[in-house]
Amino acid sequence: MLASNKGVYDCIKAFSETDFTADLKRFDVPTLVMHGDDDQIVPIAGSALRSAKIISGAVLKVYKGASHGLCTTIKSEINEDLLAFINA
Repeated sequence: MLASNKGVYDCIKAFSETDFTADLKRFDVPTLVMHGDDDQIVPIAGSALRSAKIISGAVLKVYKGASHGLCTTIKSEINEDLLAFINA
């Protein structure tokens, strides 16, 4: 809500027009992909599901009913899962 209209537009334009496939293929560290299945901003099918397939050995964690702001709306669950992943 504090960003400028141009800044927000440029961010959305960059993310929607940039293909990160080559970058994702180069990941060589343990990777946790976290996503809500009700994200209306960045739908799961075109983002997390694809990323988890591209990143070798990635772990995909899908949060049922979670929206785009899952790090705020279900922060306790997110923090638990992050700590479990880091400590595994």
